[in-house]
This record gives sequence, C-alpha cells and structure tokens, in this order.
Amino acid sequence: MTHPEHSPLPEVMKAVVLTGHGGFDRLEWREDVPVPRPQAGEVLIRVGGSALNNTDVNTRTGWYSKAVRGDTGSAASGGYDGASDADGGWAGALSFPRIQGADCCGVIVAVGQGQDPARIGERILVRPMYQPAGGEPDALATFGSERDGGFAEYACVEGAQAFRIVSPLSDVEIASFACAFSTAEGMIQRAALGAERVLITGASGGVGSAAVQLAKRRGAHVTAVTSPSKMEALRALGADAVLGRDAALPEGAFDVVLDLVGGARWADLLEALAVRGRYVTSGAIAGPIVELDLRTLYLKDLTLVGSTRQDRDVFADLVRYIEAGEIRPTLCATYPLRELRAAQEAFLEKSHMGKIGIAIPG
Repeated sequence: MTHPEHSPLPEVMKAVVLTGHGGFDRLEWREDVPVPRPQAGEVLIRVGGSALNNTDVNTRTGWYSKAVRGDTGSAASGGYDGASDADGGWAGALSFPRIQGADCCGVIVAVGQGQDPARIGERILVRPMYQPAGGEPDALATFGSERDGGFAEYACVEGAQAFRIVSPLSDVEIASFACAFSTAEGMIQRAALGAERVLITGASGGVGSAAVQLAKRRGAHVTAVTSPSKMEALRALGADAVLGRDAALPEGAFDVVLDLVGGARWADLLEALAVRGRYVTSGAIAGPIVELDLRTLYLKDLTLVGSTRQDRDVFADLVRYIEAGEIRPTLCATYPLRELRAAQEAFLEKSHMGKIGIAIPG
C-alpha cells in the first residue's frame, strides 16, 4: 500500500453503517469505523460525494427478497416482515455490518499492490455494478452492497472500477451520475435506442430523469410518465411529451418502453408498444408481480429485456458524456452524511425530481 507521506491515513473514519435489514434504526452513525486498507489490485478513495438510490432503501428494507411481493414504498420505513436475510440483498445474502452508498466520487489517496502509485491524487468516479475480479462470467458485485460503499469518508474498490474523471462539477454532482445514469444508459444500449419513439415510466426519479436526458442525446422522441407537479420540470429536462401516471396510454405508439415501475399497469405498457417494439426494465417500484398476456407478446413480435449487468463500455461512455458536458446532474437537494436518515425520509416522500446528494464528510 502506498500513500503520500505528508498526508498519513487516519486509523478511523466517520460512516453510516447498516446493521441488518429493517427500518431506519438499522442505520447507525459511527465515528470509529476502521479506515480500510487497499488489498492487491485495489485503490483507497477519500470520498467527496455520494447520492441516494432506490437500491439503498431496497437493500435496507430487504425488498429484494423473493418473499416480498409488494411495491418498494409499502414498508420502506420499517422494513418488510416477509423479507429473508438469505436473499434480501441485490445479489442474495448480505454480510453485515455493511456501509451502503452505490454512488461515489472522490480522490485516490492510496493504492494496493499492482496499482500504479501515480494514480494517487486522481479524481475518480466509481463504477457501481461490475463483474468482480476472478468471479464467474455473470457474477455481479455492487458497490455499497456486496462490498462497502460511499456512505463513509473512505472506501476501497478494485482499481479497474475507479474511472478517472475531469469535470468542473462538484463531487456530489458527479457522484449523482454513477448508479442512476449508468442504469439508464445500460437500458438504452440494451434497447439499441435510436431516433425513435420512447416511453419512460417513473420519469421523475433518478433513473427515469437520467433516461430522459440520455434518450434525447440519441435523438429519440421522449414521452415521460410522471405526476402533474413534475411535468414542467421534465419538459425543461428535454421530454417532448408528458403523461400523467393514470392517463390512458396510446396503443402501438412507441418503439421502446423503458420501465422502472412495473405494477398493476404493466400490461398497458405492452399494448402501447408498436409491432416489434422493445420493452426494457430495470425496476419495479410499483410492484414486481405482473400479469402477462402471451398473445400480446407473440402476436406483436415484442422483445422483453431485463437490464442489470452492463458492459464496461456503458460506464466509460457515461464518463465521456459527463466530461463533454452532454448531460447534466439533476440534484434537487444535498444532505450531510450524518443526516442520511433524513435524506432517506425525504427520498421516500417522492416529492422531489432527480437525485438527492450526500455530502461527505458531513
């Protein structure tokens, strides 16, 4: 391990620690967490900024457990009684205590064996979802889930997942791109979206609002589904048209649907697709259990795609878009790390559009 001699690493740090699946009481502010030391192939980051994502709340509550059948908000404050520790995390069972935070922008302050010491001082953005070194071809690790993440003053990650970034934006602004925008770009690339008609559900959320910008970047005609209070903000972000969440969807009107919602109206989304349309999902905030009429699927020659794993190029492309100023952050508020619980409470109110940032330290 190497670090600048004039800036020795502290022994302990401040962090918010998740002690298990459940309510807000599972989030503990601590000031005595050992600063991690980078192992071979890793770098140590002094974290400058993070942000909230649905996965932070869903992991805390255990919503990913197959025993849970409701929407993501029905028990988000207190956790789900049916959740199982065996599969309550994104990729199965988690090891507790765990530091969450999939989003992370900061500076490399130390490197492990095999990493170039010249990287010390490099400003980076962490790729939050990736195939871990030495893992199976389809293995998935998520920063802040399978390993400790960005809700702390320091964090370690494989050096290959720390992408150098040059931007005038703040650490919190840059961090806010990582999970939501890479998820949205992954969906868009899986759909091979071009200058087509696309419908985006959950468009006021982090991934949805990211998808609006990224789809417009590709020349698509974007229709965003949202609540009335957020329609003008989405038009300002680039949406060509907006629909209320309860509005009737025009049949056969879209080439692509990017869905983050699921729930009771899922079948309507397939009816809204044109023949040979593509449906891509990376979320189910309104509920994961849906009803499919197979006749709609095969008579319209539809393609249904789940989107989680991403080629490395997805994140490299995202960094390039940020550096070129082709997309902009959608931060609506920023909380200090110590107020993470209040930030999650505000997040769950769903009155915001875009991302809620977490300033670190703080």
